[in-house]
Amino acid sequence: MPLFITQLFNAFNDNLYKNAMVLFVVYSVYNSEAEEGLFSSIASGLFILPFFILSAIAGQLADMRDKASIIRKVKACEILLMIIGAAGLYLAWRGIAVHSFAIPLMLFALFLTGVQSTFLGPIKYAILPQHLKKDEVLAGTGLVEAGTYIAILAGTILAGWIAVEVAAVAIIITSVIGYFISREIPPAPPQGEVEKLDWNIFRASVNLIRDTMHNREVYYAILAISFFWTIGAVLFIQFPPLAKNVIMASKEVASLFLVVFSVGVAIGSVSVNALLKGTVSARYSPSSVVVMGLFVVAFYFVARLWGADQPTELLGVTEFLAWPMATILLLCLLGIAIAGGMFVVPLYAFLTTRVAPEQAARTIAANNIVNSGAMVVGALIVMALNAASVPVTEQLLLSAGMCVVSAWLGRRLYRAEIPARAAE
Repeated sequence: MPLFITQLFNAFNDNLYKNAMVLFVVYSVYNSEAEEGLFSSIASGLFILPFFILSAIAGQLADMRDKASIIRKVKACEILLMIIGAAGLYLAWRGIAVHSFAIPLMLFALFLTGVQSTFLGPIKYAILPQHLKKDEVLAGTGLVEAGTYIAILAGTILAGWIAVEVAAVAIIITSVIGYFISREIPPAPPQGEVEKLDWNIFRASVNLIRDTMHNREVYYAILAISFFWTIGAVLFIQFPPLAKNVIMASKEVASLFLVVFSVGVAIGSVSVNALLKGTVSARYSPSSVVVMGLFVVAFYFVARLWGADQPTELLGVTEFLAWPMATILLLCLLGIAIAGGMFVVPLYAFLTTRVAPEQAARTIAANNIVNSGAMVVGALIVMALNAASVPVTEQLLLSAGMCVVSAWLGRRLYRAEIPARAAE
């Protein structure tokens, strides 16, 4: 339970800070769809970049050291980085050196938040097989994933509704509470032979991916997860400028979009576990991501129709919900998220159940390297599309196209798991 609550607080705080920063800058600093899209892309890229650079070291540490001890140290560092982020939010709120200092300071804090998440990422899944029975791992993975999205939901709601100066105080308080809860996590010592750490980032990353990808199930699971999170990264980059410039909605409505998305992934995470009855399988993954792609296309057409009959001023939540097609828009978004949750949760379970326990954290770390590399590429593509003045609505079709590739990878994974299951 302390681990679950610590993860909740961590995801909550990350998203409270990130969304408070992005929404404030998009709605209060910039006044151009291209600039807003570019800033959203830069913010996402900076948060993801540490996963690509540092995941190999994070995975080694998680497998070679006590996982609970690492969590406590990282949570202590979170207090400092949230103070840095809060300072940036405060300066931006007061209008002090907004472009020259406040925004760079906020982006630096966001990068540090990515570093923190890089070191916690391998642990939150790899620690589960140490504390759970084998037939409980899928349910545990689903609960962690659902809990993460509930926390994202709470952080996103607050980011859209509270004042930015209140958010600055809240992120510091939350980081302090999270640290004290992390002190109650039971020990999780290394399970295999303790090896020497390789501090060469490039060599460690290459070796980690090479050593992990020889297992066909893990190989296809990592590739499929990477495409999924690339789709998610592109969608999250697009949401704030889409909400402001196409839907003509306030930052509270932009927050509502992210809330609906988070609720949907949580529903999908729990639902797929019920369908699979605790069995780790990609049986439903290909069809789930195809359905996700269809909902993305539906969302695109609704956004196009909405843009043809735009409001003349920003809509609050009440006005938005009263607008024609608002319910259809939200249902499309909910469908995207539920199908996405059903697709991705079983794939994470592959990473911890198809490898030796002493290699679980490094497998998650290898996954994070590939995921983050794909997501950075996705962010760069969105930046290029914004620079080329491609409307944000048209960019949605990029996400729909990537769903097709994810479905193919999910199908390959399911085919790979059948002989492996027969051999057990």
